[in-house]
Amino acid sequence: MKLVAVGRMKDKAEVALVERYLKRLRPRLDIVELPDGRGSPDEIKRREGQAILAACPPQAFIVVLDEAGKSWSSVEFSSAIADWSALGRPLCFVIGGAEGLDAAVIARSDAALSFGSLTWPHMLVRIMLVEQIYRVQAIAAGHPYHRAGRP
Repeated sequence: MKLVAVGRMKDKAEVALVERYLKRLRPRLDIVELPDGRGSPDEIKRREGQAILAACPPQAFIVVLDEAGKSWSSVEFSSAIADWSALGRPLCFVIGGAEGLDAAVIARSDAALSFGSLTWPHMLVRIMLVEQIYRVQAIAAGHPYHRAGRP
């Protein structure tokens, strides 16, 4: 699995949270950080979009994080990842930059995930996604980390 994200994590506390879950993931999640684009908003989206698509393997199953995407429960997300993984294609999650995702990236994507209608900082979305991928693996393994429905 791969996470392609625009922007570089610099805050030590944010990096520590991501590392906390990355250490536990099997198979591991590779993170590719792309530089923020420069220029007009349209130019930024276009350039970032090109870089995103270049960072994803051609045959990848691409899941974009987008507010217009589907909101799953953790159990539903676990099932979706199992289904996507069964396709035999590399799984690639994408987090765009501040201007959003270019239309070419959305058109190339196979699925869109939303963490709700609230606007989240991109670095926080990265932390939340990595934690949810770890949670997905815990659900699949029957590990007690995921305790949904328990008091």
